Amino acid sequence: MDTALAERLAAVDERIRDAARAAHRDPGEITRIVVTKFHPASLVTELHALGVRHVGENRQQELTAKRAELDGLADLTWHFIGQAQTNKARAVRAGADAVHSVDRSRIADALHAAGAEGDLLDVLVQVNLTDDPGRGGVVPDAVEELAAHVAGLSTLRLRGVMAVAPLDEEPARAFERLHRCADAVRSVVPDARWISAGMTGDFPEAIAMGATHLRIGSAITGPRPPRD
Repeated sequence: MDTALAERLAAVDERIRDAARAAHRDPGEITRIVVTKFHPASLVTELHALGVRHVGENRQQELTAKRAELDGLADLTWHFIGQAQTNKARAVRAGADAVHSVDRSRIADALHAAGAEGDLLDVLVQVNLTDDPGRGGVVPDAVEELAAHVAGLSTLRLRGVMAVAPLDEEPARAFERLHRCADAVRSVVPDARWISAGMTGDFPEAIAMGATHLRIGSAITGPRPPRD
C-alpha cells in the first residue's frame, strides 16, 4: 500500500471536515470524489482499499477501460465529470453511475435514448460561471429551462448542478452564483439537492457555499503521470 497516498487522502479529508465545521455543516453530507484522470486503474484499486467509494473520470475512453478492468470492485460509484459528446453518450451511460456535465438538451436526449425504461441515470446540469461561451455549461439564465427538459426524460434522474469556478474570480463569488442556480433547479425538481463544486484549489470555498460533492484530484492522487 502507498503510504503517501493514504496520508494525502487523510489530509484532504481532515481539511474537508475543518471546512464543513467552519461552515456549520455536517461533514457527513459531503461526498468526496477522487478524480483519477490519467492514472492507472491500479490507483483506483488502492483508493478502494483505503475506503474510497466515489471516483471521477474526465474522458469516456478512460472511464470505459477502468470500469471494465475493475468490474470486481464492490460499492464503487463512477462519476463522469468531463464534457459529454452526443456520439459517445451510449458509452458514457454504460460506464457512469452519474454524469455531471449535462449542459444542453441534445446531450440529455442522447443519454436518455441510451437507457432503458426503469434504468435511471443520475445527472447534473453543468453551469458556465464565466463569460466565455466556449466553456462547458449552460448560462445561468437558461438553467431552469434545461432542468425542466431533463426532468421530462424518464431514464434520467436530475440530481442538481455542477460547475467549475473561473480562474479570474474569487471562488466564493462564483459558487454563490452556482448556489442560486441550484435553487432554480430545485424549483423544478425539489429533491435535486446535489451541488458538485470545488476542486483541489477551492473546495473550502465550495463547502462554504453549500457544495455536496467535491471533485478532488492531485491533492489526493499526486501528480498525474506523463501521457504517452
